[in-house]
Amino acid sequence: MPPPGVCMNIISARHMKDGYGTVTNPERFLNQDFHQMKQYCLIRQVRYIDEMFPPDRNSVGSGILKPSDLARVVWLRPGKIVPNPSFVVDGVSRFDFGQGLVGNCWFLASIGALTFQNHILGQVVPLEQNFDENYCGLFHFRFWRFGRWVDVVIDDKLPTIDGRLIFVHSRDPTEFWPALLEKAYAKVCGSYTDMNAGTPAEALVDFTGGVHICINLANPPPNLWEMMCRAGQSKSLMGCGTQQGATSANTVLPNGLVQGHAYTVTGVKEVMSREQIVNLVRLWNPWGQGEWNGDWSDQSPLWQTVSPQDRDMCLSVRDDGEFWMHLQDFCKFYTDLDICCLCPDFLDGNSICHWRTSFYEGRWVAGTTAGGCMNNPGSFWTNPQYRVKVDELSSECSEKQGEKNMLVSLMQKPDKRNRHLVQTLHIGFSVFEVPENYVAHRGKFPASFFSMNKPVAQSKTYVDARDVMEFMALKPGEYLIVPSTYSPNETASFILTILSKAETHVHENSGGLEPMEVKESIAGENGENDESRRTLFRQYSDKYEEVDAEQLQRLLNEKILKGELKSGGFSTDACRSMVALMDTSVTGKLNCEEFVLLWKKAVTYQEIFSHSDVSKTGTLSLSELRNAIIASGKKVSDEMLNLMALRYGTSSGHITLESFISLLLRFDCMYRPCRGDSSLSREAQTSLSPVTSASSSKAFPGQLRDIISPVCL
Repeated sequence: MPPPGVCMNIISARHMKDGYGTVTNPERFLNQDFHQMKQYCLIRQVRYIDEMFPPDRNSVGSGILKPSDLARVVWLRPGKIVPNPSFVVDGVSRFDFGQGLVGNCWFLASIGALTFQNHILGQVVPLEQNFDENYCGLFHFRFWRFGRWVDVVIDDKLPTIDGRLIFVHSRDPTEFWPALLEKAYAKVCGSYTDMNAGTPAEALVDFTGGVHICINLANPPPNLWEMMCRAGQSKSLMGCGTQQGATSANTVLPNGLVQGHAYTVTGVKEVMSREQIVNLVRLWNPWGQGEWNGDWSDQSPLWQTVSPQDRDMCLSVRDDGEFWMHLQDFCKFYTDLDICCLCPDFLDGNSICHWRTSFYEGRWVAGTTAGGCMNNPGSFWTNPQYRVKVDELSSECSEKQGEKNMLVSLMQKPDKRNRHLVQTLHIGFSVFEVPENYVAHRGKFPASFFSMNKPVAQSKTYVDARDVMEFMALKPGEYLIVPSTYSPNETASFILTILSKAETHVHENSGGLEPMEVKESIAGENGENDESRRTLFRQYSDKYEEVDAEQLQRLLNEKILKGELKSGGFSTDACRSMVALMDTSVTGKLNCEEFVLLWKKAVTYQEIFSHSDVSKTGTLSLSELRNAIIASGKKVSDEMLNLMALRYGTSSGHITLESFISLLLRFDCMYRPCRGDSSLSREAQTSLSPVTSASSSKAFPGQLRDIISPVCL
């Protein structure tokens, strides 16, 4: 059976088609239903305690508190901390809170940006929650997590020492939305400790489900100021970070900035100073204190050189963590600028032209679809491929020659819930133009294509980040996008997002099922004829000249495939499935003709197996499996190939002859409905019925169920 995560991916895909996972209809995180739980608590008149994120030391995690301090932690509800708690007091502001003991400045900086966008804030933080009407200690928040929105339920027990909150805390001790929001995100990450260290981009994307654009401030684009101004005017969230020092400590520099620290970009302003235009950037420290003390800081005399109106509008001489600095100093002391937006129209200022979004989930699987970067010419072609057709721009989207019109983002999905256990791979992508001689090509582009064609665009470098993106200019035509890890044979899931000004048509380029006849020569001369097969059959059959699963098991293991079996032979269950698939007479047994047909197939598949086993190990590696499937005359999508490997492969990733024969028998039955074959057994027709009404990759959900089903061969 495939791992549970594979099944969950399929279930999630089906739910998305039914509308689940959207911001208006989010999925229930850990299958906890907020409304049902609240109704239960109100009826029973009890206060909710979350068993999935319990108020204990496991939810705090290890490493951020000394063992002696961890032993002093007491989880208290807000009503036990202050007499009259409130969810929100006098609106939501970045000045409501300050950072606690966990190093999650990246998360709090993102909350600071979130407070500027009320619509987005309301999606993440349901503001109607309170401690008055129908209070039962139950709250919920919504986050975008790797392709879908999830609704996260928590209880309101918060970790304290001596009655004080140890993590994020509000300036007004009666306000608790920041502490509860932090707890909900800690639950998503695995624990409070799992929130330690990160970049604002991660939380900005999780708050919006938008596109992340990262700008390297050491080499900024010439129109950086214009981009920041447009981003500030649009519904974009912006964060940034300072260079890490010699250690991981957040050292405060003489200029007041903190090393290795995240900040929020809270505004941009153009002022006149001494008859010159000055571009100013406003930033906020999520500590709630500690500010820049250079030019244009709160105490800088340069504020006396601007108009009284600008000074009154901008200057606030308070130690609240917010300050102004010149754009040049911003680029000098900060490493990168993260902008997260739902639509990247701020990049060129053309708000009339609407960007179109395509969203695809995929997976690299070692041995089948994880070919590594272009340094691996023999395997690069096996990576997932996405074919994109870019149309001419509409009249309102007219652009200058060479102006960038497409944004490609690649995000890798974690395979573990606990954030600190996730190991990101070095990822990137390449974009190839499809030449005329390949326009009619169907299915995966071969290795020869990539040896003769160079990328027209690609991510700048392979980085071990959660996501990489590239903004590019593509003229109308057809293109191939190939996402990959840097090294081959690295397994991971990913999300590919394509935003384009022009109308685009995108599809996965791995090829679906296409029936092709197996060449008779593949079977070779096996020295047996049908009459000798019938003679052997009669020696094992019952008085009705039929064999059941146990008799078939002996025939296969002892007479037909003797000496070739590496795993002890076919099991009884596998033979029962064979009988069910080949039993066209629906008797529960195989008659002579059904047995002869099965024998022919088994010998043919044995020959294919032998030819494909180039390593001569008696098993197929996952890359050899791909060749064996092709040799059998069938075409299969990458996703199907991945699931075959998971379903039929051993723990070492190899396929035995028995598993290969079982796989192809099942696979052959999937082909027969497409051919209109009426000889399919009742069991096969029933289990494969979703495939018969669809063709090629459109039959994917039904085919997946057959390949991974526990009753498969």
